[in-house]
Formats: sequence, structure tokens, C-alpha cells
Amino acid sequence: MSQPQKSSNLLWTTLFLCWLTAMIATLGSLFFSEIMFFPPCVMCWYQRICMYPLAVIFLVALFSNDKSVFKYAMPLVLLGLFFAIYHNLLYFGIVPETLAPCSQGVSCTSDYINWFGFITIQLLSLVSFVIIFLLLLFLKRKAS
Repeated sequence: MSQPQKSSNLLWTTLFLCWLTAMIATLGSLFFSEIMFFPPCVMCWYQRICMYPLAVIFLVALFSNDKSVFKYAMPLVLLGLFFAIYHNLLYFGIVPETLAPCSQGVSCTSDYINWFGFITIQLLSLVSFVIIFLLLLFLKRKAS
């Protein structure tokens, strides 16, 4: 396999993994709110605002083999990652709930799911943003 083809395959695979992660996160959040009827808190909405467009951005980048996706996807990922980290800090009580934007409605520390004693909706969001962040860093490094 030639070097350009190998590089193109690596780009496609990385973009596919970014898209797959964003789609699973998007569909998962929709499942929790629309099927399981778990109302999203304010922090969840902020993270959704960052994640949902990523599913479309990565799909377009995947089909156009766009190496420059880093510069327009990374700002959304960083913003979503910030919200996800803050949300987890709220959930685990590291940041006091008085600093939560969820003053009305659903609490940012609601515990709708708790698989294996530690997997929560807040953690699932954080993991999704971290995976996409790491994949984009890998993509940037390989594209340079």
C-alpha cells in the first residue's frame, strides 16, 4: 500500500470513529430523553448543543475526506468538553451545587442511571467528548 493511500485510509478511519462516537452520543441522549423520558438538565442541553452538530460535521468531513475538519470541529469539542468536565465536577460534589446553572427544573446532579456504580449520563458525555478530542488530536498530528 502506498503512503498517500495509507494516509487516506487513516484519515477516513479516524473521521469515521469521530462520527461514530458523535452519533452514538447523539442517539444515546435522544434515547434517554425521548424514550426513557429523562428530562435533560441545563448542562445536558449545553453539551447537546456541542455534540449534535458534530455528528453532521464529521459525516460531511468523512464523505469529502476533509483534513481540515480539526479547525471547525475542535472548538465545539473543547466547549462540550468544558461543559462535560464541569457537569461531572458538579455531580461528584467537587463543585458546590450552588454554582450549578440548574437553578430551576431538573438538577444537574440527577442520577437517572448508575451502571456498575459509576457509569452515569454525565460520565458518558465526558467519555464521548474525550474520545473525539483525542481522535482529533491524532488526526491533526497525522495530517501535519
